[in-house]
Amino acid sequence: MYQVLVVSDGTGRTAHQALNAALTQFPGIDIDVKVYAEVRSEKELKALVTEARKSGALIVHTLVTDPLRELMLRESHSHNVEAIDLMGPLLTRLSGQFIHEPAQQPGLYNKLNKDYFQRIDAMQFAFNHDDGQRTESLAEADVVLLGVSRTFKTPLSIYLAYKGWFAANVPIIMGLQPPEVLSVIEPSKVFCLTTNAVRLAELRKTRNLRLGGSVGNYSEPEYVVREINFANRYYQLHPEWTLINVTAKSVEEIASEILAIIAGRKKMES
Repeated sequence: MYQVLVVSDGTGRTAHQALNAALTQFPGIDIDVKVYAEVRSEKELKALVTEARKSGALIVHTLVTDPLRELMLRESHSHNVEAIDLMGPLLTRLSGQFIHEPAQQPGLYNKLNKDYFQRIDAMQFAFNHDDGQRTESLAEADVVLLGVSRTFKTPLSIYLAYKGWFAANVPIIMGLQPPEVLSVIEPSKVFCLTTNAVRLAELRKTRNLRLGGSVGNYSEPEYVVREINFANRYYQLHPEWTLINVTAKSVEEIASEILAIIAGRKKMES
């Protein structure tokens, strides 16, 4: 039986996948593959080279930092161990082509993938919890946005989701009792969106015109004032919730304000 040690200062997944792809070209050969991930110290690396020497194993590695790659080269030569560097030559050629030094950050590929899938999950969460849907799972949200119509709840949820935050939004509708679950959610998660009544009436009037005037008194200034007052009275019942004035602000500005508040709270807790 042949033995191969896969060594990486990251997850080892890249080296293992490349090795498995190559091994398909050697059917019928009995090969024992051991993966050693997050190898980031000289002591660990030297121990693995010693193990390979004793067992007669081949080393396949994807070490992205120059010091560890150079140490692997020296140690493998001094112990007469065969070591195949999958990452070094590629990084060298790419560095020459781009005229730019590589980051040499172990696990970066896995982190980027993790961030990507985090955003995908967050986007799905935002769609599933848009406009008061699935209130039974609101506690799973990182951010819960409350507000009357046209206070940017949906675009804010999507923008925050793109940043990796699990965001939900619940409309506040005059005369209707908001979901009771809001009263038991962690208060720091809840952000109440309010705005200037005149500005909101203008925004609604534009929407009303696009819809052919089919939304009744939705954009009437008097109705808008009553609706905002209704929402504000509800917010005041929960003084631990955070009030955000969205008047004349872009979605990016509002989101930045919310995230800055969250970051400030975390800093105070640490």
